[in-house]
Amino acid sequence: MGRSRSRSARRAARDQAIQGTNDSSIVSKCSTAALGYIQDGFLQYFVTKRCRRAPLIHWGYYVRARAVDHCVREFLLQSQGHPRRQILSFGAGFDSLYFRLKAVGLLSCTVVYEVDFPSVASRKAALIKGTENLAMVVGGVGGRESGAMTFSVEDYKLLGVDLSELSKLEQALKEAGLDPEVPTMLLAEVVLAYMEISRSDALIQWAAQHFPCAQFVVYEQMHPEDPFGRIMQQHFSRLNSVLHTLAQYPNCEAQRRRFLQRGWAECSIIDMNEFYASFIPEDERRRVQALEPFDEYEEWHLKCSHYFILAASKGKELAWTPLFSKMPAFSADDPPRVAGSISASVCTIDSEIAGLRRYGHHSVLIKPHVVLTTGGFGEQDGRHCRLRDFHVLIRHEDNWRVGSVRMEKPGNTWGGRLFHTVTCVSGSQALAVGGRMSPTNADLGILWLRFPESMTASDPDCVVVELVSPQSAEDLASSRWRHTTTEVTCQGQKYLFIYGGRSAVQPVLGDWSFLHLEEFSCRKIPVGGPVPEGRHSHSACSWNGGALIAGGLGAAEQPLNSVLFLRPTGSGFQWQGVETHPPFIPRYSHTAHVHNGKLLLVGGVWLHSASVPGVTVIDLMTGFSLDYQIDTVSLNWPLMLHNHSSIFLPDKRELLLIGGGGNCFSFGTHLNLHPVCVCLSNILTSQ
Repeated sequence: MGRSRSRSARRAARDQAIQGTNDSSIVSKCSTAALGYIQDGFLQYFVTKRCRRAPLIHWGYYVRARAVDHCVREFLLQSQGHPRRQILSFGAGFDSLYFRLKAVGLLSCTVVYEVDFPSVASRKAALIKGTENLAMVVGGVGGRESGAMTFSVEDYKLLGVDLSELSKLEQALKEAGLDPEVPTMLLAEVVLAYMEISRSDALIQWAAQHFPCAQFVVYEQMHPEDPFGRIMQQHFSRLNSVLHTLAQYPNCEAQRRRFLQRGWAECSIIDMNEFYASFIPEDERRRVQALEPFDEYEEWHLKCSHYFILAASKGKELAWTPLFSKMPAFSADDPPRVAGSISASVCTIDSEIAGLRRYGHHSVLIKPHVVLTTGGFGEQDGRHCRLRDFHVLIRHEDNWRVGSVRMEKPGNTWGGRLFHTVTCVSGSQALAVGGRMSPTNADLGILWLRFPESMTASDPDCVVVELVSPQSAEDLASSRWRHTTTEVTCQGQKYLFIYGGRSAVQPVLGDWSFLHLEEFSCRKIPVGGPVPEGRHSHSACSWNGGALIAGGLGAAEQPLNSVLFLRPTGSGFQWQGVETHPPFIPRYSHTAHVHNGKLLLVGGVWLHSASVPGVTVIDLMTGFSLDYQIDTVSLNWPLMLHNHSSIFLPDKRELLLIGGGGNCFSFGTHLNLHPVCVCLSNILTSQ
């Protein structure tokens, strides 16, 4: 008896937590509408306290709304002309679907049924009855409540039933007037995942058996196994809203088989990256980009790779067409071929400094085994903020010593910039270029970072860096971020090649500048060959006097897979492509290094949701490329390899990975806890 009460109490607590996700979700939807992402004047009536969400949340709820709206409108179009049709929304919460469709005249001959927990349905019914603008749309305050029915008019029925109790659900729908013989669309937005697998499977099978002519549309999470997926699961577990289905149905193919094996004749499914690229027109994407400053592309693509939209159908009465009949821009569930794995381990550090937990920073090797890390967003004094402090790591045998750098003339010169570059141009100075404070504040210019040439690599706390603003800064094209700076040579003269990035005005830049490192002025140098596509968040490495550019995010917000070589010529430079075999998978927000004629691409973000980037090795002579996974089994935390920095130590054939992470949608900010060492000795053979 006691165990039974305990189980009931746990289930009640879980159900209450799941109901709480409705309250959070409706606030996010309302904020998305208020900023103009979607047109919905009804959401505001279901929110007691409005709150403006972050741009990343708006983008996530925007693409969700577009995907569901696409499916609903396709159903209404395909069933057009039928004398009766139905929409059955499971776990509808405070969604405004009925009101939106009714207001624009799309519910002709259609009845909408909504089902949710009794307490949620009762609250929604009370809001409809007590809000004049809602009551006007439904045509009154509804009929008399009976049984599970909390609100009822001719074309709208609101029921309070637990979806896991199928017999009660079926009886309540029957009493509400649902006709199984009528073409029906069933909708479940982030609903089935919260149910125990046996119960959600039973609901899917019941629907297939109950409706001869129907579509079942599902939007929810997938891919629990990678770093972002682990953070996503941890978030919902903390909310006592465990995502039950992920273990058994972790990807698109598993979900497709799930429906086909339970009575549905057809099933099409894509992730939200594919939907965004294939189903949202370019002019609409530009409109969304202009609504508010946005600079969280990595987390946006990761979020979209962990959510899918599915449409299953059955019945010959109507000529159902595949809902996602367009060819996807890529096959997200097709994992890349992997040549092997390389091991990662936490670096042995003599002291713990939270300042290394950051992203959007830059690290540079200023002397052998001496690494300077600057800027970014991270953890300081127990809070998250832009970081003004510099840190230095010094290697002693197999250990690293870390300390805070003392800065001379710090003032407000540095400003805590993100997505800048730092290039070491001599034994005593480095050049910091660009970066941003926010997506609307990026006029940060250039700074010299000077340190004693005789500095000893022993005590990190003795390192001093002097910040010097240059006297002349003529058109240095430095009001940008997510760009690259690379040292190149032309006719015996050294230049800093500043390329790409983005600015507060232009979302993608494709221009470049040559900064003469002695005279500190920009020179016009002839560059031949096809002009590359503009990009940001790419990588750049010095090689043979020129620059190797790889990947990046293009103007269409799609990752690129080109490798370009800015090759020195007698009078200037020439752009030329480097063919890779097989073509390397498009990516951005990675880092890169060159060693013995091989280009190493480290981490980043790609749109293949079946895996995450590790290390890609490209032979620059033959173009042959190989992908290696990073084995993180020794780490007890998710390793997110984007917005990170990396240092290649050639004598050790080892990568030092510092920082990385970001704002993981609504799941919180993740910062990699410690610097990580990746051993490359097995994949880099000596030449």
